[in-house]
Amino acid sequence: MTDSDRPCFTHLKSRAIIRLSGPDVRPVLQGIVSNDVEKVSPARVIWAALLTPQGKYLHDFFIGQLGEDILLDCEGDRRSDLITRLKRFKLRSRVAIDAEDDLAVFALFPIGAAATILNGKAGDAEPADGGMIFMDPRLQEAGARAIIHPDNQKPLKDRFAVTEGSIAKYDAFRMALGLPDGSRDITVEKSVLLEAGFDELNGIDWQKGCYMGQEVTARTYHRGLVKRRLLPVTLDGPELPPGTPLFAGDREVGEITSSAEGAGLAMIRLDALGAGTEILGEQTRINANPPNWVKM
Repeated sequence: MTDSDRPCFTHLKSRAIIRLSGPDVRPVLQGIVSNDVEKVSPARVIWAALLTPQGKYLHDFFIGQLGEDILLDCEGDRRSDLITRLKRFKLRSRVAIDAEDDLAVFALFPIGAAATILNGKAGDAEPADGGMIFMDPRLQEAGARAIIHPDNQKPLKDRFAVTEGSIAKYDAFRMALGLPDGSRDITVEKSVLLEAGFDELNGIDWQKGCYMGQEVTARTYHRGLVKRRLLPVTLDGPELPPGTPLFAGDREVGEITSSAEGAGLAMIRLDALGAGTEILGEQTRINANPPNWVKM
């Protein structure tokens, strides 16, 4: 087994938890998020987004059930903003929305570390050490996540024979799969979900009822209006900071959103992906690698 294949267990310190409790949690969430909250159970986790009324991205998060409560695995730096927005929608509903600081988020990867955890299916979940562990619902190959007390790492490490891995290693892993990391890769109030793969990555339920931004999302899908996509790239040259513009000749065709260890994600115009097109960011050659799950 090479170091790149060795199972890793990494504390995702950029993530945080919100706990929602009360009898009206599901109806409130169901009316505002992109996925079907009724699918959530102690055995099932989903990925979903909150949008503006114009269908633009605000937040994304994993939704799981712990006991009778619902947990959201969200961006830590933006948790307060998400709580504020959720409270605007509760009105007189019987819902409590609180920051949960006794639980933290961990990733288990690559797939070899996670395939035997549950049934190996994206979204499968089970209770673990006072929290939960679940297969990433976006993509089976994405491995697993654990929501547990930060002091409870040892039982999971022992159970799955994983060693501590770096955040950079996890970032390179998820970027190679084309998985966005919240607002690092998706522009708040500007991006639409289909640009970031929410359709293919199980983040949208097309059969559920209305939610905020649903009409624009559906219209974009049915009319084929997506002109750019968030794609994995490899960097042939120095790493590039987020926001670095990308050019094909003199034409700007996208930008880098994140990068680590020679891998990255970039939002790129689809018409710039033709054969023989050279894409450059400063002095770094960019090679786009659309994963097999992307529909273009």
